[in-house]
Amino acid sequence: KISVKREENVSDIYVATVSSVTTAGLGERVCVDLTERLSDGEGIFVGSSSSCLCLVHGETVPSQYVPSRPFRINAGAVHSYVMMANGSTKYLSELSSGDQVAVYSGDGLAKIATIGRLKIERRPLLKVTMSSESFTGNVILQQAETVRLVTSSGTAISVTEISSGDEITVLNEEGMRHIGISVQGEVTEK
Repeated sequence: KISVKREENVSDIYVATVSSVTTAGLGERVCVDLTERLSDGEGIFVGSSSSCLCLVHGETVPSQYVPSRPFRINAGAVHSYVMMANGSTKYLSELSSGDQVAVYSGDGLAKIATIGRLKIERRPLLKVTMSSESFTGNVILQQAETVRLVTSSGTAISVTEISSGDEITVLNEEGMRHIGISVQGEVTEK
């Protein structure tokens, strides 16, 4: 467990174990294009539950199909939460050009980056479910070799290669969120 100070909030970066990877049909996914480039190991935290967000890697790694796009994070389905620069969360569908997101590496907050544009397209999706001793969560991502999560060792692994038992980097927060702001209370998100 690595503690990361972010403004007034303290969030915790953990390792979770992938329990399943399943198809999730077709849906809208959001690419977040930043006004600066990311380095290997950097990305943004995204997930279906605000209490368990996965570190989605930037497109810094070229593939046999496309060159690297180090300013882009293929972040996930439109319903997903994303960690903002101020410690709040927003839905990917709420983001707009000029918003600022928190960019992390496996070690913690790396920098604040501004969104230049969003690219939303209908694509095949995968659901990655993960758990630890104290929490479970999931993230729905485009089924593509260029979409990667960050492993416990800080390397990027494609969602088309990830499998049960792999360990990934997640942000886990206790409590709940109301309109993106962390508040005391209990909530169940499934």
